[in-house]
This record gives sequence, C-alpha cells and structure tokens, in this order.
Amino acid sequence: MKNHLLFTALFLLPTSAAIAADDPGTLPTAEQVMSRMAAQDVERQSSIEGYAGMRRYVLENQNFQKRAEMVVRVKGDPDGTKHFEVVSEDGWKAANSHVLRKMLESESETSRPELRATTRLNFTNYQFLIVGTEMVSGRKAYVLETKPKRKDKYLFEGRIWVDTEDYALVRAEGSPAKNPSFWTKSTHFVQVYQKSGPLWFPLSTQSITEARLFGTTDVHIQYFDYAPQGQPSSEITLMSSKEPYKP
Repeated sequence: MKNHLLFTALFLLPTSAAIAADDPGTLPTAEQVMSRMAAQDVERQSSIEGYAGMRRYVLENQNFQKRAEMVVRVKGDPDGTKHFEVVSEDGWKAANSHVLRKMLESESETSRPELRATTRLNFTNYQFLIVGTEMVSGRKAYVLETKPKRKDKYLFEGRIWVDTEDYALVRAEGSPAKNPSFWTKSTHFVQVYQKSGPLWFPLSTQSITEARLFGTTDVHIQYFDYAPQGQPSSEITLMSSKEPYKP
C-alpha cells in the first residue's frame, strides 16, 4: 500500500470558471510566460532568507472507512531545500507511517537543488501551450497546458495558471506522468496558491487516488502560518491553525 499512495501528496478541487476565448494575437507566447515566471521566481526567492510554516495532512480511505491526520512544521532554506518536523499525528497508524511520513521524505529529497531541477516547470522538463486566460480568486491568470517530456512520477500532465501581473504560479491541476505503482489506477490533483504581501505561498493541496485493491483515497493538505524567515507568521497567515478540515 505504501508504494501506490506515495504520490497522493497532490490534489483535487472544484474546477474554476470557463477559460476566456482570448484573441491569440493579444496573448504572450508560452515561452514568454514561462521565462518571465522563472525570472520572477528567482527574484522573489532572493528577497527572503528562507521561510517557515505549518501544514495539516488529512488522509481518508473510503473502502476501509479510515482516516489519518498529521500536523507538520516545515522550514525552507534559501536554496529551496525543505525540512519537516512532525508535530502531531492521529488516526490510522499504518497510513501515518507508510503514506504521510513517506510523502514528507520524498518531498524533502526532491527539494534538494540537485534534484529539484529535474522537476522544475521549465522547457527542459515540459512542453507548454498557452490556451487563454481565466479569473482565479479575483485575479487574471494565463492558462497553459503542460505535457511532460518523459515518464516520471514527479512530473505531471495537465494545466497551470500563472498570474498575469506577478507571473507567479496560482494553480496546478493534472495527473502524474507515470503511475508510482502497478496498484495505482489513477491519481488526479489540484494545488492552489495565494498571494500574501509580495509573496506567494501554497494554500491547499488535494488529491484523489484510485487504487486496484484499496479503492479511493483522498489526501488533503492545508497550509497555514507561512512567512519568510525572521518575519512573524501572524503578518503573513494564510489559514488559521484552528480551522477544521473541510472536504
């Protein structure tokens, strides 16, 4: 079970509004959008000395009627490497040990600079096609289709939404380019980001995995109290740590 659920750190949320049928002549190219996004990401990252925040993971399996929950503290180094500390865990012990903790280990490993380059949203790893614009949480975003250039469980096929003003990633949705296990039939995810001050931090992640033996498993991640290192989290709080999980 632990192998086919490792990729369920990803997400599924309701679809957003219909994509606007923009005049192709008024849209930038995919190359222009992605190049601008990469440059802005470098600028934003260089403006802070890392960050810290909290996460709440909730895993639910419909077939077994079981639930696992974990609260985690995360610290991001200036180079992007992530460190996790489990603050509390409750519920289904097997899922906490073999799924949620494994997800943390995998994310920490792939966040290292030498590995992060292999999963970055760029033209080395993906092909992009701009398809229009769409309003996301009251802000206009470019919508681009993503097609991975290789079969890799850490890459995905789907769509991304890039803010037209800040050129920041505001949403990503799709399925892994390669199933992590024979036992996984499918995984679909959505990840949403939110602007706080001049920075963008994750807001929620949700995934639904259909497995051959274990049925449907839903993993939802809430992010809260994210802030740059040295700045009080109360100044950049995305979600109250006391807010209950809402499927």
